Amino acid sequence: MLFDYSDATSIEIYKLMSQSIIPRPIAWVVTEDDGIINVAPFSYFTGLSSNPPTMILSVGHKSDGTPKDTLKNLRNSKRCTVCMVTTPHFETMHFSSKELDSSQSEAETFNIKTTSIFNGFPPMIEEAPIAFFCELYQEISLGESKTIPIIVEIRHQYIDDKHITDKERLSIDFEPVARVGNSYTLLGERIDPPKIP
Repeated sequence: MLFDYSDATSIEIYKLMSQSIIPRPIAWVVTEDDGIINVAPFSYFTGLSSNPPTMILSVGHKSDGTPKDTLKNLRNSKRCTVCMVTTPHFETMHFSSKELDSSQSEAETFNIKTTSIFNGFPPMIEEAPIAFFCELYQEISLGESKTIPIIVEIRHQYIDDKHITDKERLSIDFEPVARVGNSYTLLGERIDPPKIP
């Protein structure tokens, strides 16, 4: 079956992409505005480059058409902390996707514990296996789209020691929660690559 995107609705395109480009790791993004800690998950997210060390995440708008707090806060402060999600945080991560007023903190509303690691950056989620402390690098315009791709540059990275399996080789092992369509998934069985002859 072939799909012509020029004839498809935005909802149809979202369904096709979100169930085909999988799995997508979840960026649990922490931003701040006047002491209010915003925590929001994004599944349109991936690494972009290691030089400069950058990631890209796509941020939409609220139901009333205003920018989501993550986007508004990033534009103001130019900084965010991106945490990876594992099963102990699965439920609160999902709850934090609920649209709240800008004056409300997801950290307070859903009892998400945070901890400050680096001065000048928003806190990270407590007990997150990995956190990236980032600065806004570039905002990309997609014309009339309400989705805004944001490139952030990684300035610092935290890794819980229990997830580092080999410090010399910088080998990391953890089980991230990812998105598949309307559901979530874990990576499951890993397959070692064959030796190239």
